Amino acid sequence: MLAVRGLSKSFGAKRVLDGADLDLAMGESLVVIGGSGTGKSVLLRCILGLETPDAGEILWRGRPLAGQRAAFMDHFGMLFQNAALFDSLPVWRNVAFRLLRTQPKARARAIAIEKLARVGLGPEVADLYPAELSGGMRKRAGLARAIAADPKVIFFDEPTTGLDPIRAATINTLIRGIVDETGATAITITHDMSSARSIADRVALLDRGRLRWQGSVAEMDAAEDDYLRDFVTGRARPMARGPQG
Repeated sequence: MLAVRGLSKSFGAKRVLDGADLDLAMGESLVVIGGSGTGKSVLLRCILGLETPDAGEILWRGRPLAGQRAAFMDHFGMLFQNAALFDSLPVWRNVAFRLLRTQPKARARAIAIEKLARVGLGPEVADLYPAELSGGMRKRAGLARAIAADPKVIFFDEPTTGLDPIRAATINTLIRGIVDETGATAITITHDMSSARSIADRVALLDRGRLRWQGSVAEMDAAEDDYLRDFVTGRARPMARGPQG
């Protein structure tokens, strides 16, 4: 479904992506893990066209994505890290934001209420504004918007950030269920290993701009890569000593 070949991106003297390679099969749920500043968000932004890579290419269905950008944008959904709901719009209009371009208002609202129900939010939420929702409810409303147009590819950017463990587990379960039900291809970026274990068919570790390791959750637990093991277990690594003085 998607492939990344030799992707590189620098900001000034800082190289964030350094020849990253990645393959994503149709219907697969891939979770990209890695520490803060390792390039996870930049990788996602390059795929979405929000950043222009310095080198490399992105393929969609075997052809360069650059020549299919408009078609690709019609087939993707996105759950942003902080839900990114429009404060001035009621929840149903947030969910139906894309649908309102092509659907009658009544039909778009009906679909929005249906998608809200799928993520566990009742019709009474539809006319509330984002400020009236809890953090977990905003995240679920953002998830409803991500699936409103029945996308073929869904991106999840740190889906459990800011949530307590119970609400985070709820979001993880919803994402896994939606991916299974719809057959959508999914990419999740996270540093939350609970999310990775709940959501992933396959895990990829991004380190210093390159995909250092890829495999299933079971393979991840058995892997002998020291950095991967430290990341998975949350074990502290020794800090490099700087010059004295």
